[in-house]
Amino acid sequence: MSTITGVSMPIRSGLRRAAAAVAGALVVALVLAGCSADREVEIDVPAQVEGGFPAETQAELEAAVAFAMAATGSTGAIVGVWSPWSGSWVAGVGNADVDDAFRVADLTRPMICDVLYSMVDEGVVSFDDDVRDYVPSVAGLEGVTLGMLCDGTSGLGSYVSVLQQDQLALLTRTWNPNELAAYGTVGYDPSTAGAAWRDSDTGYVLLGTALQNAKNSSAAVLLEDDVFAPLGLSATSLPGRVAAPAGDPVLRGLLSLPGEDGALNCAEPRDVTELSASFGFTDSGVVSTIADVGRYTQALATGALLPEGIDRFDDPQVVAAELPSWLTTDGGAFQAGSLIGQFGSVPGYITAAFADPVTGMTVAVVLNNSAATDLVGAYLAWELASIASKAPAASGQTAPDAGLPWTAEQYHDAIAAAAVCPLPAS
Repeated sequence: MSTITGVSMPIRSGLRRAAAAVAGALVVALVLAGCSADREVEIDVPAQVEGGFPAETQAELEAAVAFAMAATGSTGAIVGVWSPWSGSWVAGVGNADVDDAFRVADLTRPMICDVLYSMVDEGVVSFDDDVRDYVPSVAGLEGVTLGMLCDGTSGLGSYVSVLQQDQLALLTRTWNPNELAAYGTVGYDPSTAGAAWRDSDTGYVLLGTALQNAKNSSAAVLLEDDVFAPLGLSATSLPGRVAAPAGDPVLRGLLSLPGEDGALNCAEPRDVTELSASFGFTDSGVVSTIADVGRYTQALATGALLPEGIDRFDDPQVVAAELPSWLTTDGGAFQAGSLIGQFGSVPGYITAAFADPVTGMTVAVVLNNSAATDLVGAYLAWELASIASKAPAASGQTAPDAGLPWTAEQYHDAIAAAAVCPLPAS
């Protein structure tokens, strides 16, 4: 047992094979066989030193995760933190093991954009193609292009906000992507196409549907061929439409719901592990493990999968006026200072993953209770990144000069403000 900030919980680092898989994934020239014999993908980041962080840094990381678990009512979390010059920490915390599968939520978005980039490079589609050319069943989308769907500038809204209660009432229901898109296009104004970024789950479901139709292949196969296989992500997939857990072994997914008094019942959350990935589809349906998520996030940050001549962040958009100016978005991903990644939530899980393309520092985390805002995932990732960015250099290494435009304390306080369950005493 390890006592963290007054909360006693087991820290399970997993088997040596898991640690070795992670260490091997995060090296200077990660060369893995792709979906074809002549394709290789390199992730160009500094080599990861062996071993863990110094005791003081490790204690700070553990305390941050424990605090976020308490704030969200999570009984388990899986975390991966890699600072190539200092050390790494990859662990299951509480009721979690490092090999457990989970739902990656919005990290699916840059993945389906990667498929778009590949298909553009092949000449199968163009960024300027009208979505109606491939999904004629959805009316009223004049001027909406495939590129807009990927960048989040189509102006389309959210089906999740409309159907969330139905999803929770019918976790095992199979959803048709055209039905989801129909809810997200109600009241759509074509004049907003291309005007500004909007958080649109509808857009990414439509993008996946369009790419399926354009290549006459399932989204699961497209993602496997263009993203998962080239990076060697053997534990990552877009599941079928039949309701099932995210994998085996699995991190149990929980959701605290209001009790009779209206307050969240943090002591007895609902188990929502088994559900149909069809509700998230190519917006948030992918399942994975922390090792694979760390590997993909470094590929995302460095542009390892991008064909020559394609820049994911050629036109970054402001996320919201009330959020920091250093947070922008494009190509299905976020730029947070020097970090690139994504965050989000689905029933049972809050996830976030970010990496620095220059230093190689990478943070990935999942919490197993989705009752709180999905921003808590980003807050925790940024808190961990701030701690890890200041980790002292191991023997023979040099710590990078690059800093982040926030402090660990800032996002520790943000998690406290967003807490939906009782926090531990100081």
